[in-house]
Amino acid sequence: MVQRVATVAFEGVEARPVDVQVQVSPGLPAFNLVGLADKAVTEAKERVRAALIASGLALPAKRITVNLAPADLPKEGSHYDLPIALGLMAAIGALPSDALDGFTVVGELALDGRLAPVAGVLPAAMGANARGHGLICPAACGPEAAWASPDMAVLAPLSLIQIVNHFAGRQMLGRPEPRLEHGGGTLPDLAEVKGQEVAKRALEIAAAGRHNLLLCGPPGAGKSMLAQRLPSLLPPLSPAELLDVSMIASVAGTLQGGALTSRRPFRAPHHSASMAAMVGGGMRARPGEVSLAHNGVLFLDELPEFQPAVLDSLRQPLETGDAVIARANHRIAYPARFQLVAAMNPCRCGRAGEPGHTCRRGPRCASEYQARLSGPFLDRIDLHLDVPAVAAIDLVRPGPAEPSAKVAARVAEARRLQRERYLALGRADLFTNAEASGPILEAIAAPDEAGTALLADAARLMRLSARGYHRVLRVARTLADLAGAESVGRTHLAEALAYRAAADRAAAAA
Repeated sequence: MVQRVATVAFEGVEARPVDVQVQVSPGLPAFNLVGLADKAVTEAKERVRAALIASGLALPAKRITVNLAPADLPKEGSHYDLPIALGLMAAIGALPSDALDGFTVVGELALDGRLAPVAGVLPAAMGANARGHGLICPAACGPEAAWASPDMAVLAPLSLIQIVNHFAGRQMLGRPEPRLEHGGGTLPDLAEVKGQEVAKRALEIAAAGRHNLLLCGPPGAGKSMLAQRLPSLLPPLSPAELLDVSMIASVAGTLQGGALTSRRPFRAPHHSASMAAMVGGGMRARPGEVSLAHNGVLFLDELPEFQPAVLDSLRQPLETGDAVIARANHRIAYPARFQLVAAMNPCRCGRAGEPGHTCRRGPRCASEYQARLSGPFLDRIDLHLDVPAVAAIDLVRPGPAEPSAKVAARVAEARRLQRERYLALGRADLFTNAEASGPILEAIAAPDEAGTALLADAARLMRLSARGYHRVLRVARTLADLAGAESVGRTHLAEALAYRAAADRAAAAA
């Protein structure tokens, strides 16, 4: 007789069903595991054997065969321990043969029979709920699994013994409660930044429309300080965004205690990050920084210090919102709709263009440094801003500064206007102006007559690409939303073009 237990295999954030088939038959004692399993899965044999012995059960001196079907689907990870163990227990009569019907099982076993947390419980729970199954998972992952559906059966035991006692009726396991953490501590406040009023304005525009932003200035000007305060201006995650972010974090194993968080991700990888670390990859095709920053912010400090190939690998995710990892035997796509904020010095010495400073390397210092950034990559950034050094008067006698809460209120109102506009146009998939394109963008950001003349002249003089032209329109639409204007005017376009012209000034200076 073959005992069957349902579990899952992960392809990106999708959980594909896997059937664990266990057979105990007469023959020489052996424990065979088949079904295209990786090293972590094949090692499950020893963990399962030790956990069963610690729970007071011994494997029979028979031939044990475990098949993970479909056999052509790669199986990776340690979450197959528990379904294999429960299938064996049902096969030898320690559990009723029908006890596991209607359940999907994931979990890693310790040698003493306790259950250890595993990655991917939330997508596994979502997949199980879609098939009409309940879920059995480790206790540490129970709050995470409970988010899948309030009507879904979730069992989160601490050990194998608790599972046996539950199905025997000696100890009933309660359903875990979903947990939501609002994040520890307070976010850095924009009021702490002294001076830099133009940069604060650009940060507000970037937050309102989810525009990509590049800050260029000398060391100590406050570029990193400004970028770190962007999350305090962003609205909390919507329920749909929260689920998307949590699915990726669950697959990556970064959820703490099974609790979801409503804060938008803020990822700041070091400039030594590899391409696989940035866009995802590796032997198990894990999500990279661009996916972990989905619906949040990806901050790249010291931008030209990143490898040029790594930066150019961001071009496709910036355009499509997905990171596609292709291998010879499979293809995985992770969501990667992030907001890019980057900071850089104008040259290697950091003082190019500063009044009274002459670099001993001459213009080459800036030109060679900025040449590490490709034109197509820079063309995907909406706002380019020169950040000058902070004036002494701003440090000694700082003027009044707006707190993040006041700016965040204006950002929230601008985003509300954008959302209502796209819903009225029948585009429920769009949330911010940075996502608009094609006919939708031309309909919502059509300038008036004076604005059209200005835009035509600017496109000719600045040699804007089609992508750059549309990005100017998006920024202008966001400026109009912040001002509460129905249509895009000449003033909005002029300010949007000024942020675009900063890139040309930097290139000319180089």
